[in-house]
Amino acid sequence: MNTVKKKRNLVAIAFLAILGIFGGLQLFSSPLEGKPVTRKIEAPREVIAILENSCFNCHSNQQNLSWYDKIAPVSWAVNKDIKRAREVLNFSEWENISPAEHQGKMYAILNMMQSGKMPLHEYTLLHPAAKITEKDIETIKKYTLSLSSAKPSLSHITINQPAHTTSETQSPKSSGFPISPNGVQYTDDFKNWKVISMSTLFDHSIRVIYGNDIAVKAVETENFHPWPEGSIVVKSVWKQEELPDGEIRAGKFINAQFMVKDSKKYQDTEGWGFAKFSGDDLHPTGKSASFARESCIACHRQLAEKTGYLFDVPMKVNTQRLIQNLQKQ
Repeated sequence: MNTVKKKRNLVAIAFLAILGIFGGLQLFSSPLEGKPVTRKIEAPREVIAILENSCFNCHSNQQNLSWYDKIAPVSWAVNKDIKRAREVLNFSEWENISPAEHQGKMYAILNMMQSGKMPLHEYTLLHPAAKITEKDIETIKKYTLSLSSAKPSLSHITINQPAHTTSETQSPKSSGFPISPNGVQYTDDFKNWKVISMSTLFDHSIRVIYGNDIAVKAVETENFHPWPEGSIVVKSVWKQEELPDGEIRAGKFINAQFMVKDSKKYQDTEGWGFAKFSGDDLHPTGKSASFARESCIACHRQLAEKTGYLFDVPMKVNTQRLIQNLQKQ
């Protein structure tokens, strides 16, 4: 009897100790900082409904958290994730967002949904109602395409690489090249670099990706984990233009997207300096040097970690040799 009683006492003590520790943790649990809604994203009602259901709990100032989200230690992780999510994208602070930035953010949202990266898997485990359906993705895609007035998809087309070094090239010419807020400068030199990849997107664009000598060597030797210092990759984007014979070629220039590897200068964006120069005037994206941390690197971390944070580069990889190279590091 004494042995049974002792075991019960030990269980009771352990339970009280756990309860005490759990209660003590709540003393160190501070509520999430409340922020006002300065301007909410404007979009069709069905789009807003999807975003509110699947995104707003983290990416807005309008949280509707469950009771278990507010209890430590879970609340610590929840608050940290929300703060980080707000920095990347906040649907409640949509003031001063240009139409081009609005479109860019919607493309990023669509990419994350299509890839299954957002909402986070661990979030939907506890909040199953937030899961994205194929119908939701189609709704977001339809709206995103409408922002660029994209034409219906063309069938049976052949996409040819645009000739960059001829007078037919549609990209703008400028003698005084602009500089992005984070210090990345546009240069026409990339037109003489090697093409290391190419892609198209559902917005009916043509995207040709160039690399400087350092980046080209990294691709050839499959040495891009990490990419060597000094690597520069440029993705030049055009609208598709259909010729009378049905051939698809590069049409109007849209933008040139630069990634410059400088680990010391760009420590908070995985060592990459991001820049985008759009339109005939090559106006740079971003109002401050922090724009890449707030809008670029999140997608690249989620979707392109395996290729050193670059999309569509390289096109082909010898997986076995890549693994051997990584093992040597």
